[in-house]
Amino acid sequence: MALIRFRPLFGLSPPFRFSQKRLLSEFRNIGFIGLGNMGSRMANNLIGAGYNLSVHDINMGALKIFSDKGASVKETPAELAESSDVVITMLPSSSNVINVYTGSKGLLHNESAKRPHIFIDSSTIDPQTSRKVSALVSNCLTTETKESREKPMMLDAPVSGGVLAAEAGTLTFMIGGPEEAYAAAKPIFLAMGKNIVYCGGPGNGSAAKICNNLALSVSMLGISEALALGQSLGMSATTLTKIFNSSSARCWSSDSYNPVPGVMGGVPSSQNYEGGFAAKLMAKDLSLASLSAKEVGFKCPLTSQAQEIFSKLCEDGHANKDFSCVFRHFYSGKDEHY
Repeated sequence: MALIRFRPLFGLSPPFRFSQKRLLSEFRNIGFIGLGNMGSRMANNLIGAGYNLSVHDINMGALKIFSDKGASVKETPAELAESSDVVITMLPSSSNVINVYTGSKGLLHNESAKRPHIFIDSSTIDPQTSRKVSALVSNCLTTETKESREKPMMLDAPVSGGVLAAEAGTLTFMIGGPEEAYAAAKPIFLAMGKNIVYCGGPGNGSAAKICNNLALSVSMLGISEALALGQSLGMSATTLTKIFNSSSARCWSSDSYNPVPGVMGGVPSSQNYEGGFAAKLMAKDLSLASLSAKEVGFKCPLTSQAQEIFSKLCEDGHANKDFSCVFRHFYSGKDEHY
């Protein structure tokens, strides 16, 4: 079968090529590993977009839910890989990613098996691990016949937007890896997200994500501190929020994810900080940012301070609450009552 390069409208000069048949038909079988708060919603959107979904998770309850929706349940990552054209992982940590890819029954375990053409890791992990796993993937072969052998490709594609955006299919994807793989996988990303940003080579998506979450953590601390101080000075959080959102303090933490219970509906602060992005995950992401900064010799005092605060939240028993609970449990801010 003749091979074709992508047209210049993508602006590519790719080192890899896909056949036209694969572009049009074979990327319908998606494997998904990690059905937590974010992954389950992303997987739901893939089903809604008509993809054939196979799933794996250590949570049997999550697997039952997706089995009832028509997804095929696989017992191991290796088994899932054999039936998938593209595999997406959404896992809690770097060690989880390494294990799912390289463990005894991992995605790269069986050298003789048919491999996916593209691996996508949407976990938030350090750029170094993303680059390590990408190198491991690129050293593998995916075979359909002995005469046609190709290297699979990997994209690191962490997300931003939280559970609400995952539910709505409006996530932002920050993508690192081969540009041809990004172009081929873009329809899959658009089934789960709205803003798809190519960031460059392997690990750059992960680098973008930890920088984004560093900025988010600091903005949430700043908004929470200012609102709690305002309450102590006799201001209502609702009034202060209106001022912030119409002036220079406006940010996502004030106008879309306000941390004060009673100010905004449909966000974790209005639901006793349940759901959303757990404080323990923010603490983890800040740890990744701190580690990455040390590796390149970059000073980041705000990262260190934010990491201390969110780690203290976890130590005080609020690890599973949404990270915006810093308003209540660190700054002792009060609910807004009408």
